[in-house]
Amino acid sequence: MTSSALLTRLGFTAAALLLSISVLSPAAPVIAKPSEPERNRPELGTPGQDPPIFAAGEILVGFKKDASEKDKSEIHQGHGASVKKKLSNLDIELVSAPHGKEKEQAAEYRKEPKVAFAEVNGRYYAQAKPGAPVAPAPAGPNDPLVGQQWGFNNSLDADIDAFEAWTDATRSAAPAIAILDTGTTKSHPDLNSKVARQEDFTGSGIGDVYGHGTHVAGTAGAATNNGTGGAGTCPECPIWDYKVLDNSGSGDWFNISAGITKAADDGAKVINMSFGAYALSQTVENAVNYAWGKGVVLVAAAGNDGQNWGFYPAAYANVIAVAATTNRDARASFSNWGGNWVDVAAPGAGILSTVKSGGYESWDGTSMASPHVAGVAGLVVSRGADCASNTCVRSRIENRTDPIGRTGSNSRDSWAHGRVNACQAVRNVAHC
Repeated sequence: MTSSALLTRLGFTAAALLLSISVLSPAAPVIAKPSEPERNRPELGTPGQDPPIFAAGEILVGFKKDASEKDKSEIHQGHGASVKKKLSNLDIELVSAPHGKEKEQAAEYRKEPKVAFAEVNGRYYAQAKPGAPVAPAPAGPNDPLVGQQWGFNNSLDADIDAFEAWTDATRSAAPAIAILDTGTTKSHPDLNSKVARQEDFTGSGIGDVYGHGTHVAGTAGAATNNGTGGAGTCPECPIWDYKVLDNSGSGDWFNISAGITKAADDGAKVINMSFGAYALSQTVENAVNYAWGKGVVLVAAAGNDGQNWGFYPAAYANVIAVAATTNRDARASFSNWGGNWVDVAAPGAGILSTVKSGGYESWDGTSMASPHVAGVAGLVVSRGADCASNTCVRSRIENRTDPIGRTGSNSRDSWAHGRVNACQAVRNVAHC
């Protein structure tokens, strides 16, 4: 969803947004991505560091390793607070705070010697909107709509060479792709055989009321060559539906972090996150690092404001940040960009995929680009010992791209690498 559409959903006016921006804190110093240490991590962009919208009456508190349970209890008592939920693997707690005083409460917690950090419980948002269909491409599998999925194959070769990749991937070892989103409509004819797990972290119930997650899931791994609808980037990859965004299309940092850590603990090899905002969360970044430490490849949308603004979780060091391209291999006008933080690009304009009604629609967004890359990660992992670690998979994706755009520069069409090529990544060859 574009920023303007999102603000309309949330009841913001342009003037209100500008007012919220003007009072936010300046960007804090940030670190470089480990894959290319010479790059500087992005500034946080116009929206600023502190999220303008966050959960009322809650803050997130991370404790230092030497903090005992007694220490934690005494700190909470000293601030008149209680623990609502815990992220035990991260040693982070969701703590009550006086309504309207959340930032002040977090600041007080940060003064405690045993506290590593404290922050408000901000929100991240889905990154897509309905778009116009594009000209059909040559057909491959027997799915009747695959010819309209130009991202897999098109006449200008602006695609990811998916058809070629599918002939070479080891299908028996296909890994699970965890779709962290608004839920998935499992009854969809192209998803009902693919969605192997569903969990709700939002309290709004299993299923996709908002509609975003179903579209994302289809691009990542819809059933393929089944004579129905369209195809998915990783045809054999099971889809794990982890609902971390609620029925309005947004999710708070606690629930998102809970979904990330649970997916990692459950054994997902790839996590897709087609959501975000311009605020850093130490809680979410810790969850990302936890999943990366367990061997997970994490992929996220770069955002839809057409700017070089660092967008999170995409800009976290252990996440592959994905920009969106058109069927002519150009940056989509809405896509964020930046050779200093966007890693790769992928098809993201006029992307046909599954929708909650049981049909198919073309949507625009970096939300649509990200699951292409998550699916490619699944294809690479499916080769087994050929590329077993997440560092290898990430390297294969980033370093075997098609060189479009001004890679590594700060022009408006730049990213660190190129547009993903599934065939090159899977086959580990220079050309497909």
